[in-house]
Amino acid sequence: MGATDEREAAQDRLTAVEIYVLRLMAEGDTIDVVARKLEVSERTVRRKARSACDKVGCETTIEAIVWAVRNGLF
Repeated sequence: MGATDEREAAQDRLTAVEIYVLRLMAEGDTIDVVARKLEVSERTVRRKARSACDKVGCETTIEAIVWAVRNGLF
Protein backbone atom coordinates (compact mmCIF):
# COMPACT_ATOMS: atom_id res chain seq x y z
CA MET A 1 0.00 0.00 0.00
CA GLY A 2 1.49 3.36 -1.04
CA ALA A 3 1.53 6.56 1.01
CA THR A 4 -1.49 7.95 -0.86
CA ASP A 5 -3.46 4.74 -0.28
CA GLU A 6 -2.57 4.80 3.43
CA ARG A 7 -3.66 8.44 3.74
CA GLU A 8 -6.98 7.71 2.01
CA ALA A 9 -7.56 4.71 4.28
CA ALA A 10 -6.80 6.87 7.32
CA GLN A 11 -9.16 9.59 6.12
CA ASP A 12 -11.89 6.99 5.64
CA ARG A 13 -11.57 5.97 9.29
CA LEU A 14 -12.19 9.44 10.73
CA THR A 15 -14.82 12.04 10.02
CA ALA A 16 -13.81 15.50 8.86
CA VAL A 17 -14.82 16.91 12.26
CA GLU A 18 -12.72 14.36 14.13
CA ILE A 19 -9.70 15.24 11.99
CA TYR A 20 -10.35 18.95 12.54
CA VAL A 21 -10.59 18.48 16.32
CA LEU A 22 -7.29 16.59 16.36
CA ARG A 23 -5.64 19.24 14.19
CA LEU A 24 -6.80 22.09 16.40
CA MET A 25 -5.59 20.24 19.48
CA ALA A 26 -2.26 19.52 17.79
CA GLU A 27 -1.93 23.25 17.18
CA GLY A 28 -2.32 23.80 20.92
CA ASP A 29 -5.98 24.69 21.26
CA THR A 30 -7.59 23.56 24.48
CA ILE A 31 -10.91 21.76 24.56
CA ASP A 32 -12.78 24.93 25.45
CA VAL A 33 -11.17 26.84 22.58
CA VAL A 34 -11.97 24.04 20.12
CA ALA A 35 -15.55 24.01 21.39
CA ARG A 36 -15.89 27.76 20.80
CA LYS A 37 -14.40 27.49 17.31
CA LEU A 38 -16.78 24.70 16.37
CA GLU A 39 -19.69 26.25 18.24
CA VAL A 40 -20.33 23.04 20.15
CA SER A 41 -20.05 21.98 23.78
CA GLU A 42 -16.82 20.88 25.40
CA ARG A 43 -18.48 17.51 25.91
CA THR A 44 -18.94 17.19 22.14
CA VAL A 45 -15.27 17.97 21.56
CA ARG A 46 -14.28 15.31 24.10
CA ARG A 47 -16.60 12.80 22.39
CA LYS A 48 -15.10 13.58 18.97
CA ALA A 49 -11.56 13.16 20.31
CA ARG A 50 -12.50 9.90 22.07
CA SER A 51 -14.20 8.61 18.94
CA ALA A 52 -11.08 9.35 16.89
CA CYS A 53 -8.96 7.50 19.45
CA ASP A 54 -11.26 4.48 19.38
CA LYS A 55 -11.34 4.36 15.58
CA VAL A 56 -7.57 4.32 15.20
CA GLY A 57 -6.82 2.18 18.24
CA CYS A 58 -5.18 4.80 20.44
CA GLU A 59 -5.48 5.20 24.20
CA THR A 60 -4.95 8.98 24.33
CA THR A 61 -5.67 12.03 22.24
CA ILE A 62 -1.92 12.65 21.94
CA GLU A 63 -1.48 9.20 20.41
CA ALA A 64 -4.32 9.91 17.97
CA ILE A 65 -2.72 13.22 17.00
CA VAL A 66 0.60 11.48 16.35
CA TRP A 67 -1.21 8.82 14.33
CA ALA A 68 -2.96 11.51 12.26
CA VAL A 69 0.30 13.35 11.59
CA ARG A 70 2.07 10.13 10.58
CA ASN A 71 -0.78 9.34 8.21
CA GLY A 72 -0.67 12.76 6.60
CA LEU A 73 -4.07 13.96 7.75
CA PHE A 74 -2.67 17.38 8.62
